[in-house]
Amino acid sequence: MASKVAILMGSDSDREAMSSAETVLRDFGISFDLFVMSAHRNPDKVKEFASSAREAGYKVIICGAGYAAHLAGVVASHTTLPVLAVPIDSSPFKGIDSLLSSVMMPAGVPVAVFTVGRAGSKNAALFAAEMFSAEDKELEEKLKKMRDGWN
Repeated sequence: MASKVAILMGSDSDREAMSSAETVLRDFGISFDLFVMSAHRNPDKVKEFASSAREAGYKVIICGAGYAAHLAGVVASHTTLPVLAVPIDSSPFKGIDSLLSSVMMPAGVPVAVFTVGRAGSKNAALFAAEMFSAEDKELEEKLKKMRDGWN
């Protein structure tokens, strides 16, 4: 499959929450790469990655970050690829701070924001699969089969 996803995490500690995205993408046969880079600690690295992600073959970027959670917004400011944000519940505010930091984007810099934590990670990956299924009949059938199994 030509669809390729980048999963970015602000910290190694976000890996557990983001593992649901990995599982979904693997189950649907969608290739992905994992990266750890912080919008605060590695801003130049984040800018360089986001600016070259399309040329590197990525179609979607999923960003998981906690606390101030600026990763998705910074990535979105440097690419025209779809950016999907997963707020991580790593702070004393249980992810509400991350959710608000992710969702409060200015007009012109869109970021799709999912629920906090593992459920958000899973939904972001499913959303990516749904976007890819618009041009991939096999993937569309896999998604239908998954949903039929819910009944």
